[in-house]
Amino acid sequence: MELVKQKQNLKILKIVSIIFIGTILLAISAKIKIPFYPVPMTMQTFVVLFIGIAFGWKISVSTISLYLFEGIIGLPVFSGTPEKGIGFIYFTGPTMGYLIGFLVASFLTGYMNFKENIFFIFIKLILAVSTIYIFGILWLGYLIGWDKPILQLGVMPFLLAELFKISLLTLIAKKISTLKKFI
Repeated sequence: MELVKQKQNLKILKIVSIIFIGTILLAISAKIKIPFYPVPMTMQTFVVLFIGIAFGWKISVSTISLYLFEGIIGLPVFSGTPEKGIGFIYFTGPTMGYLIGFLVASFLTGYMNFKENIFFIFIKLILAVSTIYIFGILWLGYLIGWDKPILQLGVMPFLLAELFKISLLTLIAKKISTLKKFI
C-alpha cells in the first residue's frame, strides 16, 4: 500500500514539474524573437502545440492555464511584457484572443492521435493552430472594430512563420507523442 502511494506521489510530482517547466518554456518562447519575414517570429505557438502533442490534453491545458494565470497576475511571461504593460490590463489587450486560443489549440493537439501519416498530422496541426487565429481575430475585431483590416493585421503577417513551425512539428510529431509514456 505504501509503495502504491509513493508511486502516485511521484507521478503527481512529475506532472506538476512538467506543467511548471512548460510555463517556463512558453515564457522563454514568447521572449525570443527570430528574424523572419514579414514580422519577427516567436516560437510560442510551436511550444503550445508541442506540449499538447507530448503530454496530452490534461497536462497541456493545465500548463497553458497556469501560464495565462502567471501573466494575468503580473509576471512578465507574455510577449511584449513588461515593455508594453503587464497583468490583466495587458492580457485584455489585442493579444487576448490569441492567448485564449492557446487553450483550445493545446486541448486539440493533446486530444489528437499523431501516429498517422505525415499528411494527416499536417492537417491536424493546421486545424489546431487555426483555432489560435480564429480566437485572435474574433477578439481583435471586437476590440478595434470590424471595419478595420483584421485579417491583414492579425493573421497574414504570421502565416509564413506558422507554416514553418507546423512543417517542423509535422516532421517530429510521432517522436514527440512518445513522451506521453514517461508520465
